[in-house]
Amino acid sequence: MLEKIKIILENAYEKFHRFEFLTEDPLQIPHRFHRLQDQEIMGFLAATLAWGQRKTIIKKCEEIISLFDGAPYEFVLHHTKQDIKRLESFQHRTFNGTDLIYFVTWLSGYYRQHNSLEDTFARHLQINSTDVSAALVGFHRDFFSLPFAPARTRKHIATPERKSTCKRLNMLLRWFVRNGDVDLGIWKKISPSQLICPLDVHTERTARFLGLLTRKRTDWLAALELTQNLRLLDAQDPVKYDFALFGLSIERHFIF
Repeated sequence: MLEKIKIILENAYEKFHRFEFLTEDPLQIPHRFHRLQDQEIMGFLAATLAWGQRKTIIKKCEEIISLFDGAPYEFVLHHTKQDIKRLESFQHRTFNGTDLIYFVTWLSGYYRQHNSLEDTFARHLQINSTDVSAALVGFHRDFFSLPFAPARTRKHIATPERKSTCKRLNMLLRWFVRNGDVDLGIWKKISPSQLICPLDVHTERTARFLGLLTRKRTDWLAALELTQNLRLLDAQDPVKYDFALFGLSIERHFIF
């Protein structure tokens, strides 16, 4: 049975893992930049805003790029009070100007001490860490370590401690850790084998259809179950099948 599922997903991976995938996906946003920090900042924000229609997400990311004067890293490091005031009117669903300002404030402090956002994830991992659970928990704590962190902003950054699937953070890690024509592969301290599959309505639908996910609740344990089953298909790069699961659901094309 697993052999048949692998054939289906490998074929779907080849079909959907193409550069053309970026034309309709928020991952195109960090791809627009060449500087590491610009990619990280806009990738982080694009992943955070990634719910709802993909066209709207991309449009809202472009709005942020405009607010940042086209240079996210320079804005984060050198913004003025007047620059920050421009962010107050931003709105995407429940993510608003207050949230965006906190993101910029935290990133500003962080980048004054670190070269890459990778460090705040990777430092929480041990040599024998089998997955990124500790990295996600640690990042959440780091991100909300400032004493004035708005309570409302906490809903935008998930953590396994709250049993969330952490879909957006897992997607962000996939973007930055995996290498290829689609994912950026700019982080090297985390292994693709440690990644957890982003679990959204599309990946869940296909995974349940194929029997790769049986847990009734859609939570962190469900994300772990799906990933563990994907490791049976490819232990070194299980999350590559995210493209296949997502694409098959979008096309509603199940072959079994």
